[in-house]
Amino acid sequence: MSTTRAESPAVSPTLALGVAVLAVSTSAILVDLSNAPSLVKAFYRVLFTLALVAPGALLNHRDAFTRLSARDALGATLAGTALAIHFGTWFESLRWTSVAASVTLVQAQPLFVALGAFFLLDERFSRRMGVGIAVALGGMVVMSAGELLSGAAVAGSRPLYGDALALVGAVMAAAYVLAGRSLRQRVPLLPYVTVVYAVCTVVLLAFVVGAGHPLGGYPDREWLLFAAMALGPGLFGHTVLNWALGHVESSVVSVSLLGEPVGSTLLAVVVLTEFPTLATLVGGGIVLAGIYVTASDRQPSATVD
Repeated sequence: MSTTRAESPAVSPTLALGVAVLAVSTSAILVDLSNAPSLVKAFYRVLFTLALVAPGALLNHRDAFTRLSARDALGATLAGTALAIHFGTWFESLRWTSVAASVTLVQAQPLFVALGAFFLLDERFSRRMGVGIAVALGGMVVMSAGELLSGAAVAGSRPLYGDALALVGAVMAAAYVLAGRSLRQRVPLLPYVTVVYAVCTVVLLAFVVGAGHPLGGYPDREWLLFAAMALGPGLFGHTVLNWALGHVESSVVSVSLLGEPVGSTLLAVVVLTEFPTLATLVGGGIVLAGIYVTASDRQPSATVD
């Protein structure tokens, strides 16, 4: 779909992208600082983000909800479920591997979107995309092998397990994009994220209850971190990125997200004193190069919210 507009927005899309990338770069740090169970963190991040976007959607786009067809409801259910699994697995991965590795691997979403679109939607698959995916996969091997041999950045961690969870998170992020693609084209931004976040919240609540985690009793510090996850990465991060899709080419937005692993890694050094290994830096650089080659050759229609 076309993502350019004739009129000039009141806010510079370039400035908005910069703010959004900085905001999403704080996500892994906020998750790592929280001591709550991973599923609980994910549940409250999505619940609080839903509370921020739903009022605007209900006040300004109420008719969009009444026009939802059964097909749209199914698409929203699939997208919200995939998003719930994405958050749950990625948040858990940060317990077992370094921030640099986790964020880089979960950002591999464009690779799986390209593969999913080819196999499920019969979209073209160019030689350039194939090269990009191969390069990224090579970087993942370098990164994971290096972390395993070095013992990773955190004592007692399980880097391969954490890396695998991050990759599952990337696959689920791609499933979210593919499931919600047509729905996003028919439904405005705020109603779209409201419906998907509502489904995601319900699914995560079921996961939390099923795992036996308490919903309350957390110290004030945890509630502040939950709110920060929703306000920063949720509202000012991915919601702004989705707004930017209306004013710049989607490939620009997709490639700009490659700044997230860089920002998260630098913040991890400053805030968590977590220094990535040489293998993580080299392998991560190769992965980002592969993602760039792949993302710049396709036009993804949504980003993870």
